[in-house]
Amino acid sequence: MVHDRIIKLDGPLNFRDVGGYQNENGQKVKWNKIYRSDSLSSLTATDQTKLVQLRIAVDCDLRSQYEKKSSPDIHWSNVKYVDVPIYDENESGSQSNHHIYRFLHHIPNLNNNFIGRIYQQTLLNSHSREMFAQIFTELLKLKPDQALVYHCSAGKDRTGMVSALILMALEVGDDTIARDYLLTNKLYDFAVSRQLPSNDEITQMVAKMNVTKGEGIAIRGITETIRGGWGDFATFFEKELGFNSADLTQLRQMYLE
Repeated sequence: MVHDRIIKLDGPLNFRDVGGYQNENGQKVKWNKIYRSDSLSSLTATDQTKLVQLRIAVDCDLRSQYEKKSSPDIHWSNVKYVDVPIYDENESGSQSNHHIYRFLHHIPNLNNNFIGRIYQQTLLNSHSREMFAQIFTELLKLKPDQALVYHCSAGKDRTGMVSALILMALEVGDDTIARDYLLTNKLYDFAVSRQLPSNDEITQMVAKMNVTKGEGIAIRGITETIRGGWGDFATFFEKELGFNSADLTQLRQMYLE
């Protein structure tokens, strides 16, 4: 199969493959297995056929109930729809403002990182963690000949958080995670005109991205919070998402090469 970072569709503007990123051990995330997207409510018949050809068998919808009712996903043939609203609409499970919790877990203060603080609050919310865990469960259950997509409305914030967690699980470095996050901003400029860049052009753009200021530091609300609060992703994966070391080993075997 062709390895395209951006999947050109008639409806969605920000549908892309998470594969190809190299981790800290020199391994690469497998192509054609994990996809991220903006809303899937505008899929055309041609788009649906393409998603079937890409063998995408699981659709994880990260949006709120209101968003889903307003713009429901269009389902393609034999897809499994998974309702995983990332944000806690009742805000009942947040531990982000519990000073004792933050102290005991060494949760970093992101005073100069407004968006990062939002991501951190989401990560510290018990409802949100249940949703993150469900996505990892779907990844662990995925068959060898299948792929999975997760998405929100714009394919940036909630989708970016899920991407950060998946890439951390696969031991991809923080700068690469930040560049994948920032790629959404670049793609919308191209997508409106439907003049999408080539893989080589994307690689060049990503290499030039500044991840040390502005929105470049936003996704550190996920990566720095996990490292500061739990030491590493493996501990967070086990203690907060309810998995074990064998699950993490399996995940890496399934999605790294």
